[in-house]
Amino acid sequence: MSSPMLVKSKLSCQPRFDFRDHRAIVTGGSRGIGRAIADALGEAGAQVYAFDVGEPERMESFPHRFVRIDIADTDAVKAAIAEFPQPPTLLVNNAGITRDRSIAKMSDADWAAVLNVNLTGAFLCIRAVVQQMAKDDYGRIVNVASTAGLTGYAYVTAYCAAKHGLIGLTRALARELAHTGVTVNAVCPGYTDTDIVAEAVGNIATKTGRTPEQALKELTVHNPQGRLVRPEEVAETVGWLCLPSSASITGQSIVVAGGELM
Repeated sequence: MSSPMLVKSKLSCQPRFDFRDHRAIVTGGSRGIGRAIADALGEAGAQVYAFDVGEPERMESFPHRFVRIDIADTDAVKAAIAEFPQPPTLLVNNAGITRDRSIAKMSDADWAAVLNVNLTGAFLCIRAVVQQMAKDDYGRIVNVASTAGLTGYAYVTAYCAAKHGLIGLTRALARELAHTGVTVNAVCPGYTDTDIVAEAVGNIATKTGRTPEQALKELTVHNPQGRLVRPEEVAETVGWLCLPSSASITGQSIVVAGGELM
């Protein structure tokens, strides 16, 4: 199997990724950041399997292999991986949900749901592929965490706890696999132009009486660039971490947030 390479585009002279002969799993791959990652890896030649609990909005135009799955279901994850004709070489744990409310109003079910998708789901997918990656002496695991995994935000306690846990998992697993050709890293986007952020803007506007524009400004005020991150920017960072030339980068949390955390 050929390793992915960094090649130059003839049109733009910008670096392009080449992931031909590689199989990539992208959880939460049907929309938002996950869709951008799936598209970037697919355009670079990878065979992409988008794991998601819901179908893409336009299934007929979705260019990747779609697997409807609850990644917090151990048996479902095992069964899905067993169906692969060849083992996956790239795993991007991107699936995530949030429940925005104060800790006093957080139900047991909401707490469990957030941790199950954001943290346990990543663990289950990693466990299903990591032995083969280590045996093959090549693999790239990228966990899409968040700036919420590095700092705290009010009213998203479960999300912050899960993302902090995901970064801890990243660091521990990177040490465990350091003697192999498998790297494990996290990407930590700030507020990104996705459905989750659109929902957060709507919640702020509803609860505070502010306009959506005012609510959005509140979310971007701590970003020195004064804007939302673009999903494609996160995807480019993920692609870079998957390259063979990134072999010495492991156990890291790469912040993509316009300078929000320095």
